[in-house]
Amino acid sequence: MIARAAAIVGAGAGAAWSLPALAPVVPALAQALGVPRRRDQGSGVALTFDDGPHPEGTPAVLDLLAAGGAKATFFLVGEQARAYPELAERIAAEGHEIAVHGDRHRVMLRLAPAMIAADLDRAQETIGELTGQRPRFHRPPLGIYSYPGLKIARRLGLEPLLWSRWGRDWSAKSSAASITEMVTADLTPGDVLLLHDADWYSDAGCWRNTVAALPSILERVNAAGLEFQTVSGA
Repeated sequence: MIARAAAIVGAGAGAAWSLPALAPVVPALAQALGVPRRRDQGSGVALTFDDGPHPEGTPAVLDLLAAGGAKATFFLVGEQARAYPELAERIAAEGHEIAVHGDRHRVMLRLAPAMIAADLDRAQETIGELTGQRPRFHRPPLGIYSYPGLKIARRLGLEPLLWSRWGRDWSAKSSAASITEMVTADLTPGDVLLLHDADWYSDAGCWRNTVAALPSILERVNAAGLEFQTVSGA
């Protein structure tokens, strides 16, 4: 009886630990946890990029954003910012918003709370120092929070944010056309669009499809009468 009770308690604790991991695919759960998928302010949409910086993908994305007069939010990885500090600096210098994706790209469910805290603390320090911006927002690798990870991010002053539209651009099976169709389908003000300017943690070369899709994405957003805003609303 005692062993059975212990197993039930353990199962419940495990479920509580991992429950936030479902937030990206269960909007009601994201809402209950207070993890936004949208930014409902202003009249625009927020274009966001994860996993960079990248020596090829990031400059290509920045050039297209500059040509289109669009601002975006970049969720940087600390280890890549240290490897390519000049690109982290360029992102900020060109008026884009800086956010935290982590110091290393590791799924929170596999990390003890102390490891999560150390990772986020180092990421904040690295990214803030290199860009001159104090990051306000956080998105975990794969969008997966653990319950402790969510609490730790907030304790460190980071606001969790997921997304409401994505292009599945991390997959080599995606094309520029499919990325564009997915990420711009039924856009409304407040949508947060998820894309990637790097392939460090996904299919090799997938950033090329993102770059190929970006002009069409910019055109469709403009045609819908929507503005590009950073996550913070700038």
